[in-house]
Amino acid sequence: MEAIKDFFDAAGGYVWGVPMLTFLVGTGVFLTIRLRLLQFTTLGFALKQAFTPHAKRADGGDHEGDVSHFGALMTALSATIGTGNIAGVATAVVAGGPGAVFWMWMTALFGMATKYAEGVLAVKYRVTNSKGEMSGGPMYYIERGLGKKWLAVLFAIFGVLASFGIGSSVQSNSVAQAIHASFSIDTWITGVVLTVFTGLVILGGIRSISRVSSAIVPIMAVGYVLGGLIVIAMHLDLLFPALELILTDAFTGEAVAGGALGTVIRYGVARGVFSNEAGMGSAPIAAAAAKTDHPVRQALVSMTGTFLDTIIVCSITGIVLVMGGMYTNGQTGAALTTMTFSQMLPGVGGWIVTFGLVFFAYSTILGWCYYGEKCATYLVGEGGVLPYRMIYVASVMAGTVLSLDLVWSASDVFNGLMALPNLIALVLLSGVVVKETHDFFEKRRTGELP
Repeated sequence: MEAIKDFFDAAGGYVWGVPMLTFLVGTGVFLTIRLRLLQFTTLGFALKQAFTPHAKRADGGDHEGDVSHFGALMTALSATIGTGNIAGVATAVVAGGPGAVFWMWMTALFGMATKYAEGVLAVKYRVTNSKGEMSGGPMYYIERGLGKKWLAVLFAIFGVLASFGIGSSVQSNSVAQAIHASFSIDTWITGVVLTVFTGLVILGGIRSISRVSSAIVPIMAVGYVLGGLIVIAMHLDLLFPALELILTDAFTGEAVAGGALGTVIRYGVARGVFSNEAGMGSAPIAAAAAKTDHPVRQALVSMTGTFLDTIIVCSITGIVLVMGGMYTNGQTGAALTTMTFSQMLPGVGGWIVTFGLVFFAYSTILGWCYYGEKCATYLVGEGGVLPYRMIYVASVMAGTVLSLDLVWSASDVFNGLMALPNLIALVLLSGVVVKETHDFFEKRRTGELP
Protein backbone atom coordinates (compact mmCIF):
# COMPACT_ATOMS: atom_id res chain seq x y z
CA MET A 1 0.00 0.00 0.00
CA GLU A 2 2.84 2.33 0.84
CA ALA A 3 4.39 1.68 -2.57
CA ILE A 4 1.13 2.65 -4.28
CA LYS A 5 0.97 5.86 -2.27
CA ASP A 6 4.58 6.65 -3.19
CA PHE A 7 3.67 6.12 -6.85
CA PHE A 8 0.75 8.57 -6.68
CA ASP A 9 2.83 11.06 -4.71
CA ALA A 10 5.47 10.99 -7.44
CA ALA A 11 2.83 11.18 -10.17
CA GLY A 12 1.22 14.14 -8.41
CA GLY A 13 4.52 15.97 -8.50
CA TYR A 14 4.54 15.65 -12.29
CA VAL A 15 0.83 16.28 -12.85
CA TRP A 16 0.85 19.41 -10.70
CA GLY A 17 4.31 20.51 -11.74
CA VAL A 18 5.36 23.69 -13.51
CA PRO A 19 4.23 22.54 -17.01
CA MET A 20 0.65 21.89 -15.86
CA LEU A 21 0.42 25.11 -13.85
CA THR A 22 1.84 27.03 -16.79
CA PHE A 23 -0.71 25.40 -19.12
CA LEU A 24 -3.57 26.27 -16.75
CA VAL A 25 -2.61 29.90 -16.28
CA GLY A 26 -1.40 30.26 -19.87
CA THR A 27 -4.79 29.12 -21.17
CA GLY A 28 -6.42 31.82 -19.06
CA VAL A 29 -4.04 34.46 -20.41
CA PHE A 30 -4.58 33.26 -24.00
CA LEU A 31 -8.37 33.38 -23.63
CA THR A 32 -8.21 36.77 -21.91
CA ILE A 33 -6.39 38.18 -24.93
CA ARG A 34 -8.71 36.52 -27.46
CA LEU A 35 -11.78 37.74 -25.57
CA ARG A 36 -10.36 41.26 -25.15
CA LEU A 37 -10.39 41.35 -21.34
CA LEU A 38 -14.04 40.28 -21.25
CA GLN A 39 -13.91 39.19 -17.60
CA PHE A 40 -13.08 42.75 -16.56
CA THR A 41 -15.38 44.67 -18.89
CA THR A 42 -18.48 42.54 -18.26
CA LEU A 43 -18.12 41.58 -14.58
CA GLY A 44 -20.87 43.92 -13.40
CA PHE A 45 -23.28 42.65 -16.05
CA ALA A 46 -22.32 39.05 -15.25
CA LEU A 47 -23.02 39.47 -11.52
CA LYS A 48 -26.39 41.03 -12.34
CA GLN A 49 -27.26 38.01 -14.53
CA ALA A 50 -26.26 35.63 -11.73
CA PHE A 51 -28.53 37.13 -9.11
CA THR A 52 -31.63 38.03 -11.14
CA PRO A 53 -34.28 35.60 -12.43
CA HIS A 54 -33.63 34.38 -15.97
CA ALA A 55 -35.88 35.84 -18.66
CA LYS A 56 -38.67 33.75 -20.17
CA ARG A 57 -39.14 33.21 -23.89
CA ALA A 58 -41.19 35.71 -25.86
CA ASP A 59 -44.17 33.31 -25.76
CA GLY A 60 -43.96 33.11 -21.97
CA GLY A 61 -42.45 29.63 -21.93
CA ASP A 62 -39.18 28.59 -20.33
CA HIS A 63 -35.87 28.10 -22.07
CA GLU A 64 -34.23 24.70 -22.40
CA GLY A 65 -32.53 23.55 -19.23
CA ASP A 66 -33.04 21.97 -15.82
CA VAL A 67 -32.24 24.75 -13.33
CA SER A 68 -31.97 28.54 -13.22
CA HIS A 69 -28.77 30.53 -13.82
CA PHE A 70 -28.52 30.99 -10.06
CA GLY A 71 -29.15 27.30 -9.41
CA ALA A 72 -26.43 26.24 -11.85
CA LEU A 73 -24.01 28.74 -10.30
CA MET A 74 -24.79 27.53 -6.78
CA THR A 75 -24.33 23.91 -7.83
CA ALA A 76 -20.92 24.77 -9.27
CA LEU A 77 -20.00 26.86 -6.22
CA SER A 78 -21.15 24.08 -3.91
CA ALA A 79 -18.38 21.92 -5.39
CA THR A 80 -15.89 24.78 -5.70
CA ILE A 81 -16.14 26.45 -2.29
CA GLY A 82 -14.69 23.74 -0.09
CA THR A 83 -11.74 22.87 2.10
CA GLY A 84 -9.44 24.69 -0.33
CA ASN A 85 -10.87 28.03 0.82
CA ILE A 86 -9.85 27.34 4.42
CA ALA A 87 -7.16 24.66 4.52
CA GLY A 88 -5.75 25.21 1.01
CA VAL A 89 -5.15 28.92 1.48
CA ALA A 90 -3.40 28.26 4.80
CA THR A 91 -1.16 25.67 3.15
CA ALA A 92 -0.23 28.16 0.43
CA VAL A 93 0.64 30.90 2.94
CA VAL A 94 2.74 28.54 5.09
CA ALA A 95 4.65 26.98 2.18
CA GLY A 96 4.86 29.96 -0.15
CA GLY A 97 4.57 32.93 2.18
CA PRO A 98 2.10 35.84 2.18
CA GLY A 99 2.93 36.61 -1.46
CA ALA A 100 1.15 33.41 -2.48
CA VAL A 101 -2.14 35.23 -1.84
CA PHE A 102 -1.31 37.72 -4.61
CA TRP A 103 -0.66 34.91 -7.10
CA MET A 104 -3.95 33.29 -6.10
CA TRP A 105 -5.61 36.56 -7.13
CA MET A 106 -3.79 36.61 -10.47
CA THR A 107 -4.73 33.00 -11.13
CA ALA A 108 -8.38 33.81 -10.44
CA LEU A 109 -8.47 36.92 -12.64
CA PHE A 110 -7.20 34.99 -15.66
CA GLY A 111 -9.12 31.90 -14.59
CA MET A 112 -12.36 33.85 -15.02
CA ALA A 113 -11.76 33.83 -18.77
CA THR A 114 -11.15 30.07 -18.63
CA LYS A 115 -14.36 29.48 -16.65
CA TYR A 116 -16.25 31.68 -19.14
CA ALA A 117 -15.01 29.65 -22.12
CA GLU A 118 -15.94 26.40 -20.36
CA GLY A 119 -19.47 27.73 -19.83
CA VAL A 120 -19.92 28.76 -23.47
CA LEU A 121 -18.86 25.37 -24.77
CA ALA A 122 -20.82 23.44 -22.13
CA VAL A 123 -24.14 25.02 -23.15
CA LYS A 124 -23.43 25.06 -26.89
CA TYR A 125 -22.60 21.36 -27.10
CA ARG A 126 -24.94 19.99 -24.41
CA VAL A 127 -27.43 17.21 -25.22
CA THR A 128 -30.84 16.17 -23.90
CA ASN A 129 -31.12 12.67 -22.44
CA SER A 130 -34.11 10.32 -22.58
CA LYS A 131 -35.59 11.92 -19.44
CA GLY A 132 -35.49 15.37 -20.98
CA GLU A 133 -32.57 16.44 -18.76
CA MET A 134 -29.47 18.25 -19.96
CA SER A 135 -26.06 16.62 -20.10
CA GLY A 136 -22.96 18.59 -20.92
CA GLY A 137 -19.40 19.39 -20.00
CA PRO A 138 -15.95 18.71 -21.40
CA MET A 139 -16.74 15.15 -22.49
CA TYR A 140 -19.47 16.50 -24.77
CA TYR A 141 -17.64 19.49 -26.23
CA ILE A 142 -14.53 17.39 -26.73
CA GLU A 143 -16.51 14.77 -28.66
CA ARG A 144 -18.96 17.03 -30.50
CA GLY A 145 -16.70 20.04 -30.96
CA LEU A 146 -13.31 18.46 -31.52
CA GLY A 147 -14.47 15.07 -32.72
CA LYS A 148 -12.09 13.32 -30.30
CA LYS A 149 -14.16 10.63 -28.62
CA TRP A 150 -11.15 8.95 -27.02
CA LEU A 151 -10.10 12.19 -25.35
CA ALA A 152 -13.63 12.71 -24.05
CA VAL A 153 -13.63 9.20 -22.59
CA LEU A 154 -10.34 9.91 -20.81
CA PHE A 155 -11.79 13.03 -19.23
CA ALA A 156 -14.89 11.15 -18.05
CA ILE A 157 -12.80 8.33 -16.54
CA PHE A 158 -10.62 10.80 -14.65
CA GLY A 159 -13.75 12.67 -13.53
CA VAL A 160 -15.38 9.56 -12.06
CA LEU A 161 -12.22 8.52 -10.23
CA ALA A 162 -11.60 12.02 -8.88
CA SER A 163 -15.19 12.29 -7.60
CA PHE A 164 -14.73 9.42 -5.15
CA GLY A 165 -11.69 11.10 -3.68
CA ILE A 166 -11.65 14.88 -3.79
CA GLY A 167 -15.45 14.94 -4.10
CA SER A 168 -16.62 12.56 -1.40
CA SER A 169 -14.26 10.69 0.92
CA VAL A 170 -11.72 13.42 1.63
CA GLN A 171 -14.51 15.94 2.20
CA SER A 172 -16.43 13.67 4.59
CA ASN A 173 -13.18 12.99 6.42
CA SER A 174 -12.68 16.74 6.90
CA VAL A 175 -16.21 17.09 8.29
CA ALA A 176 -15.83 14.13 10.66
CA GLN A 177 -12.45 15.32 11.96
CA ALA A 178 -13.66 18.89 12.47
CA ILE A 179 -16.75 17.77 14.39
CA HIS A 180 -14.72 15.32 16.47
CA ALA A 181 -12.22 18.06 17.40
CA SER A 182 -14.97 20.53 18.35
CA PHE A 183 -17.62 18.30 19.91
CA SER A 184 -15.80 14.97 20.62
CA ILE A 185 -18.38 13.11 18.51
CA ASP A 186 -17.13 9.80 17.11
CA THR A 187 -16.32 9.99 13.43
CA TRP A 188 -18.55 7.01 12.58
CA ILE A 189 -21.58 8.83 14.01
CA THR A 190 -20.85 11.83 11.80
CA GLY A 191 -20.40 9.40 8.92
CA VAL A 192 -23.86 7.88 9.35
CA VAL A 193 -25.57 11.28 9.56
CA LEU A 194 -23.62 12.68 6.63
CA THR A 195 -24.27 9.60 4.50
CA VAL A 196 -28.02 9.73 5.13
CA PHE A 197 -28.28 13.44 4.31
CA THR A 198 -26.14 13.01 1.22
CA GLY A 199 -28.24 10.10 -0.03
CA LEU A 200 -31.51 11.95 0.49
CA VAL A 201 -30.31 14.92 -1.56
CA ILE A 202 -28.56 13.18 -4.45
CA LEU A 203 -31.43 10.78 -5.12
CA GLY A 204 -33.33 13.79 -6.47
CA GLY A 205 -30.67 14.52 -9.10
CA ILE A 206 -29.63 17.97 -10.31
CA ARG A 207 -32.86 19.70 -9.29
CA SER A 208 -32.54 18.48 -5.70
CA ILE A 209 -28.81 19.24 -5.55
CA SER A 210 -29.42 22.69 -7.01
CA ARG A 211 -32.24 23.40 -4.56
CA VAL A 212 -30.17 22.45 -1.51
CA SER A 213 -27.05 24.19 -2.85
CA SER A 214 -29.04 27.37 -3.48
CA ALA A 215 -30.00 27.35 0.20
CA ILE A 216 -26.67 26.30 1.74
CA VAL A 217 -24.05 28.04 -0.40
CA PRO A 218 -25.18 31.68 0.02
CA ILE A 219 -25.66 31.27 3.77
CA MET A 220 -22.33 29.57 4.39
CA ALA A 221 -20.35 31.86 2.12
CA VAL A 222 -21.90 35.08 3.44
CA GLY A 223 -21.52 33.87 7.04
CA TYR A 224 -17.84 33.05 6.58
CA VAL A 225 -17.09 36.30 4.74
CA LEU A 226 -18.92 38.39 7.35
CA GLY A 227 -16.99 36.62 10.11
CA GLY A 228 -13.72 37.39 8.34
CA LEU A 229 -14.71 41.02 7.79
CA ILE A 230 -15.47 41.36 11.51
CA VAL A 231 -12.00 40.02 12.30
CA ILE A 232 -10.44 42.49 9.88
CA ALA A 233 -12.51 45.40 11.26
CA MET A 234 -11.46 44.58 14.83
CA HIS A 235 -7.77 44.69 13.83
CA LEU A 236 -7.93 47.38 11.16
CA ASP A 237 -4.47 48.65 12.08
CA LEU A 238 -3.03 45.37 10.77
CA LEU A 239 -4.83 45.44 7.43
CA PHE A 240 -2.63 47.76 5.37
CA PRO A 241 0.67 46.30 6.66
CA ALA A 242 -0.69 42.85 5.72
CA LEU A 243 -1.67 43.98 2.22
CA GLU A 244 1.73 45.61 1.78
CA LEU A 245 3.45 42.38 2.86
CA ILE A 246 1.34 40.34 0.40
CA LEU A 247 2.29 42.63 -2.49
CA THR A 248 6.00 42.93 -1.69
CA ASP A 249 6.46 39.25 -0.86
CA ALA A 250 4.75 38.30 -4.13
CA PHE A 251 7.83 39.55 -6.00
CA THR A 252 10.57 38.72 -3.50
CA GLY A 253 9.53 35.61 -1.58
CA GLU A 254 11.51 36.80 1.42
CA ALA A 255 8.83 36.47 4.12
CA VAL A 256 8.82 32.66 4.32
CA ALA A 257 10.28 31.15 1.15
CA GLY A 258 13.71 32.67 1.73
CA GLY A 259 13.72 34.62 -1.49
CA ALA A 260 12.50 31.66 -3.56
CA LEU A 261 10.10 33.57 -5.80
CA GLY A 262 9.28 30.44 -7.77
CA THR A 263 7.99 28.76 -4.61
CA VAL A 264 5.70 31.70 -3.86
CA ILE A 265 4.25 31.68 -7.36
CA ARG A 266 3.90 27.90 -7.51
CA TYR A 267 1.93 27.61 -4.28
CA GLY A 268 -0.20 30.64 -5.06
CA VAL A 269 -1.11 29.33 -8.50
CA ALA A 270 -1.58 25.72 -7.39
CA ARG A 271 -3.87 26.56 -4.47
CA GLY A 272 -5.75 29.12 -6.52
CA VAL A 273 -6.53 26.52 -9.18
CA PHE A 274 -7.37 23.91 -6.52
CA SER A 275 -9.88 26.30 -4.98
CA ASN A 276 -11.67 27.81 -7.99
CA GLU A 277 -11.20 24.82 -10.38
CA ALA A 278 -10.90 27.08 -13.44
CA GLY A 279 -9.67 24.87 -16.26
CA MET A 280 -10.34 21.61 -14.43
CA GLY A 281 -13.51 20.94 -16.43
CA SER A 282 -15.80 20.27 -13.46
CA ALA A 283 -17.90 23.45 -13.28
CA PRO A 284 -19.10 23.38 -16.93
CA ILE A 285 -20.93 20.12 -16.16
CA ALA A 286 -23.21 22.16 -13.88
CA ALA A 287 -23.36 25.11 -16.29
CA ALA A 288 -24.78 22.82 -19.00
CA ALA A 289 -27.93 22.28 -16.91
CA ALA A 290 -28.91 25.97 -16.86
CA LYS A 291 -32.05 27.41 -18.45
CA THR A 292 -30.71 30.06 -20.78
CA ASP A 293 -31.40 31.79 -24.07
CA HIS A 294 -27.76 31.84 -25.16
CA PRO A 295 -24.54 30.01 -24.19
CA VAL A 296 -22.81 33.30 -23.41
CA ARG A 297 -25.36 34.39 -20.82
CA GLN A 298 -24.77 31.30 -18.68
CA ALA A 299 -21.02 31.50 -19.32
CA LEU A 300 -20.96 34.99 -17.85
CA VAL A 301 -22.77 33.65 -14.78
CA SER A 302 -20.29 30.76 -14.52
CA MET A 303 -17.42 33.23 -14.70
CA THR A 304 -18.59 34.93 -11.52
CA GLY A 305 -18.01 31.69 -9.63
CA THR A 306 -14.25 32.12 -9.86
CA PHE A 307 -14.55 35.73 -8.71
CA LEU A 308 -16.72 34.82 -5.72
CA ASP A 309 -14.65 31.78 -4.74
CA THR A 310 -11.14 33.21 -4.90
CA ILE A 311 -11.31 37.01 -5.02
CA ILE A 312 -13.91 37.09 -2.21
CA VAL A 313 -13.84 33.96 -0.03
CA CYS A 314 -10.18 32.92 -0.35
CA SER A 315 -9.09 36.53 0.10
CA ILE A 316 -10.80 36.66 3.49
CA THR A 317 -8.84 33.62 4.66
CA GLY A 318 -5.54 34.82 3.21
CA ILE A 319 -5.74 38.37 4.55
CA VAL A 320 -6.74 37.23 8.05
CA LEU A 321 -3.87 34.70 8.11
CA VAL A 322 -1.32 37.33 7.11
CA MET A 323 -2.75 39.82 9.61
CA GLY A 324 -2.54 37.18 12.36
CA GLY A 325 1.09 36.40 11.57
CA MET A 326 0.94 32.86 12.96
CA TYR A 327 1.86 31.11 9.71
CA THR A 328 5.43 30.49 10.90
CA ASN A 329 4.55 28.71 14.16
CA GLY A 330 4.46 25.18 12.74
CA GLN A 331 0.71 24.87 12.16
CA THR A 332 -0.84 24.59 8.71
CA GLY A 333 -4.13 23.82 6.96
CA ALA A 334 -7.46 24.18 8.73
CA ALA A 335 -5.76 24.07 12.14
CA LEU A 336 -3.85 27.27 11.37
CA THR A 337 -6.95 29.07 10.08
CA THR A 338 -8.92 27.99 13.16
CA MET A 339 -6.16 29.12 15.51
CA THR A 340 -5.84 32.49 13.80
CA PHE A 341 -9.57 33.22 13.83
CA SER A 342 -9.80 32.06 17.47
CA GLN A 343 -7.04 34.39 18.60
CA MET A 344 -8.24 37.40 16.61
CA LEU A 345 -11.92 36.90 17.43
CA PRO A 346 -12.00 35.13 20.83
CA GLY A 347 -15.05 33.04 21.60
CA VAL A 348 -16.60 32.70 18.14
CA GLY A 349 -13.69 32.93 15.69
CA GLY A 350 -12.90 29.22 15.84
CA TRP A 351 -16.57 28.31 15.45
CA ILE A 352 -16.78 30.37 12.26
CA VAL A 353 -14.02 28.29 10.73
CA THR A 354 -15.36 24.97 12.06
CA PHE A 355 -18.89 25.49 10.76
CA GLY A 356 -17.53 26.98 7.54
CA LEU A 357 -15.39 23.90 7.00
CA VAL A 358 -18.29 21.53 7.72
CA PHE A 359 -20.75 23.19 5.35
CA PHE A 360 -18.13 23.93 2.69
CA ALA A 361 -17.13 20.25 2.65
CA TYR A 362 -20.73 18.98 2.67
CA SER A 363 -21.70 21.19 -0.26
CA THR A 364 -18.65 19.93 -2.15
CA ILE A 365 -19.88 16.36 -1.64
CA LEU A 366 -23.21 17.26 -3.26
CA GLY A 367 -21.74 19.15 -6.21
CA TRP A 368 -19.13 16.54 -7.04
CA CYS A 369 -21.72 13.77 -6.98
CA TYR A 370 -23.43 15.48 -9.92
CA TYR A 371 -20.12 15.87 -11.76
CA GLY A 372 -19.13 12.23 -11.27
CA GLU A 373 -22.61 10.99 -12.14
CA LYS A 374 -22.59 12.84 -15.46
CA CYS A 375 -19.14 11.45 -16.27
CA ALA A 376 -20.32 7.94 -15.41
CA THR A 377 -23.45 8.38 -17.54
CA TYR A 378 -21.31 9.45 -20.48
CA LEU A 379 -19.23 6.29 -20.13
CA VAL A 380 -21.86 3.60 -19.52
CA GLY A 381 -25.26 5.22 -20.13
CA GLU A 382 -28.12 6.09 -17.80
CA GLY A 383 -28.12 2.59 -16.35
CA GLY A 384 -24.97 3.54 -14.49
CA VAL A 385 -26.63 6.34 -12.49
CA LEU A 386 -28.00 4.27 -9.58
CA PRO A 387 -24.86 2.11 -9.13
CA TYR A 388 -22.73 5.24 -9.22
CA ARG A 389 -24.86 6.97 -6.58
CA MET A 390 -24.72 3.91 -4.32
CA ILE A 391 -20.92 3.70 -4.56
CA TYR A 392 -20.62 7.45 -4.07
CA VAL A 393 -22.74 7.42 -0.90
CA ALA A 394 -20.70 4.47 0.40
CA SER A 395 -17.48 6.40 -0.21
CA VAL A 396 -18.86 9.25 1.92
CA MET A 397 -19.23 6.87 4.86
CA ALA A 398 -15.85 5.25 4.21
CA GLY A 399 -14.13 8.62 4.24
CA THR A 400 -15.18 9.33 7.82
CA VAL A 401 -13.60 6.20 9.30
CA LEU A 402 -10.59 5.38 7.12
CA SER A 403 -7.11 6.85 6.78
CA LEU A 404 -7.07 8.79 3.53
CA ASP A 405 -3.42 9.47 2.73
CA LEU A 406 -3.56 7.21 -0.35
CA VAL A 407 -6.95 8.57 -1.44
CA TRP A 408 -5.68 12.16 -1.16
CA SER A 409 -2.65 11.35 -3.31
CA ALA A 410 -4.61 9.41 -5.93
CA SER A 411 -7.49 11.88 -6.23
CA ASP A 412 -5.02 14.75 -6.54
CA VAL A 413 -3.54 13.01 -9.59
CA PHE A 414 -6.91 12.24 -11.21
CA ASN A 415 -8.13 15.77 -10.50
CA GLY A 416 -5.10 17.14 -12.33
CA LEU A 417 -5.44 14.71 -15.22
CA MET A 418 -8.99 15.98 -15.83
CA ALA A 419 -7.52 19.32 -16.78
CA LEU A 420 -5.38 18.06 -19.68
CA PRO A 421 -8.18 17.08 -22.13
CA ASN A 422 -10.22 20.08 -21.05
CA LEU A 423 -7.45 22.63 -21.62
CA ILE A 424 -6.64 21.16 -25.02
CA ALA A 425 -10.30 21.56 -26.00
CA LEU A 426 -10.49 25.13 -24.67
CA VAL A 427 -7.51 26.22 -26.75
CA LEU A 428 -8.59 24.45 -29.93
CA LEU A 429 -12.22 25.59 -29.60
CA SER A 430 -11.39 29.15 -28.59
CA GLY A 431 -12.57 30.36 -32.00
CA VAL A 432 -16.04 28.97 -31.24
CA VAL A 433 -16.03 30.83 -27.93
CA VAL A 434 -15.12 34.10 -29.63
CA LYS A 435 -17.78 33.60 -32.33
CA GLU A 436 -20.51 32.89 -29.75
CA THR A 437 -19.42 35.95 -27.75
CA HIS A 438 -19.70 38.24 -30.77
CA ASP A 439 -23.10 36.73 -31.62
CA PHE A 440 -24.50 37.34 -28.12
CA PHE A 441 -23.44 40.97 -27.83
CA GLU A 442 -24.52 41.71 -31.39
CA LYS A 443 -27.99 40.32 -30.63
CA ARG A 444 -28.14 42.44 -27.48
CA ARG A 445 -27.13 45.49 -29.50
CA THR A 446 -29.93 44.93 -32.00
CA GLY A 447 -32.49 44.12 -29.31
CA GLU A 448 -32.91 40.49 -30.32
CA LEU A 449 -31.82 39.45 -26.83
CA PRO A 450 -32.44 41.28 -23.52
